Amino acid sequence: MSIQTNLFINGEYVPSSKGETLSIYSPNDDSLVTDKVQIASEADIDRAVDAAKAAFPAWRDLAGYKRAAIMNKFADLLLQNVDKLAKLESIAMGQPISVAKKFIMAPAMIWKYYAGYAGKVAGESFPPDEDGTYKIVQYEPLGVCAGICAWNGSHVLAAWKMGPAMATGNTFILKSSEKSPLALAAYGDLINEAGFPPGVINILTGAGQVGALLASHMKIAKIAFTGSAFAGRAVMAAAAKSNLKHVSLELGGKSPALIFDDADLDNVVEHTSTSFLRNSGQICFASSRVLVQEGIAPKYIEAIKTAFENADKKMGDPSLEDTAFGPLADKAQFERVMKFLDDGKAEGLEYLAGGGRKGTSGTFVQPTVILNPGLKSKVYTDEIFGPVISVKTFKTEEEALEMANDTTYGLGSTVYTGDIARALRVAGKIEAGTVGINAAFSTSNQTPFGGFKQSGIGRESGKEALNE
Repeated sequence: MSIQTNLFINGEYVPSSKGETLSIYSPNDDSLVTDKVQIASEADIDRAVDAAKAAFPAWRDLAGYKRAAIMNKFADLLLQNVDKLAKLESIAMGQPISVAKKFIMAPAMIWKYYAGYAGKVAGESFPPDEDGTYKIVQYEPLGVCAGICAWNGSHVLAAWKMGPAMATGNTFILKSSEKSPLALAAYGDLINEAGFPPGVINILTGAGQVGALLASHMKIAKIAFTGSAFAGRAVMAAAAKSNLKHVSLELGGKSPALIFDDADLDNVVEHTSTSFLRNSGQICFASSRVLVQEGIAPKYIEAIKTAFENADKKMGDPSLEDTAFGPLADKAQFERVMKFLDDGKAEGLEYLAGGGRKGTSGTFVQPTVILNPGLKSKVYTDEIFGPVISVKTFKTEEEALEMANDTTYGLGSTVYTGDIARALRVAGKIEAGTVGINAAFSTSNQTPFGGFKQSGIGRESGKEALNE
């Protein structure tokens, strides 16, 4: 299979003007995948921005139904190329091939959802004043927008950022993560085949310096970033110091799962094990803090231990269709997760399952359950972004809410109970952007996605994303 490693600027694949490259190593077996991924220079970024700026007037003025047709064709091309794109994603960051396919099919539906809005963003008008003054509100595209993707769900994040921008008539520059650039680099051919005019969508690769240049670029009107809170602050500061561009940030979380005594135990175990581990725990809104009421706690703890031990047996080569769970994205992420686990052991924490490396090659970490860590322990407070959950118990609903909200994050949460009144009451008091009830939280095209506190500002997905 050929691998595209060039930049995509103004409808063409081009090498970096400086010739700088980065390497991708397989998280499955440490082998070199490619050492030719181009790193965009400042001159390359300027070329991409200028191309997007030149393409903006015609794309803005194109009839909505024509923009929609192009967007729908691109979505269809994603579906037609799902096997190729999934393989590229899998070899770069270790996502099991079966999971990678789903992570591409879902974004195709996001593109179709926003295609439906092209040409349909209505303004408002108000009755005239006594002096005959009319008031008309018109929503206008900002111009050149940019998006910086995280590596754990490249296609979903790209669709969330580009879909609303395309529908409302903006042009776009997408920066992929240096950990998972290969599948998004392959978009260029599909973009051209779909009929996007040159310059409407540009795709750049590179590390943090490329994102920093986009965030500070004077000709970019909006930037959307998904990543860490630390990097998000840098993006916001760069945007403020340059042209005060619009900013939206999705910065991860440390989401709680609240399990009450009357919850369906089998359902809870399934959602806090298999659903949590589906991307090896590398999901920003995954509930990694499990708070379980004392009455059901003994049965839950026994069951979750067994579930995570069984999950370990289903972890392996991501290229195989029957592999459920794969490695972490790269060596840096592996070392980060292992440091959390090692620090927890140094604290004397109880490891119910896992707690170490799986195998001798690749970046595999055992599915891990840590029992009753301290409230100030980093494994409990910090976003680990790996196959690790912490389990603590509570007595009352009030205590559960206090524990759930005792975090600097506020992205997602889940509540498990047989009492729907309590489920809705508790969900309303949890400080999180979205709360799932009796199921692991999953996104929906119709609803906005974003968080409170250090989980970011602004919203992606849903109709609300059009306003961004």
